[in-house]
Amino acid sequence: MSYGTALVDTIQSSTTGTPTQFNDGSGTQIGTLCRAWANFNGTSGASPVIRASFNISSVTRNGTGDYTVNFTNAFADTSYSVMTNATGNLTNPYSEGYGSYPTTFNTSSVKVIYEAYNNVAVDGVITCISVFR
Repeated sequence: MSYGTALVDTIQSSTTGTPTQFNDGSGTQIGTLCRAWANFNGTSGASPVIRASFNISSVTRNGTGDYTVNFTNAFADTSYSVMTNATGNLTNPYSEGYGSYPTTFNTSSVKVIYEAYNNVAVDGVITCISVFR
């Protein structure tokens, strides 16, 4: 079976508040688009500077390496997946990679912790988060 190519400018869900989903040939859902993401400077004080984002209204620095990422549009529940990463070196991002993990899932925000290799909390210069549901 061969497949064609769809050239479109906009894909839109037919129902307000419902994300666009991808289904296989039998109609079973196989995925959705990223629901929220951000790239921010975590070293810029209590209100980290967001370089670029989607569905992220703000990021709050709770303490060193501890951030609350606030969603513009809340999720229906807390059953979402969070992927994060950060680096402490803007000129050579491959030189210092940090570990990270989400700790508190809310419908309107998620709390994320970033740590260096020795489990010490750190602020990332390039700090990223992606949320899927």
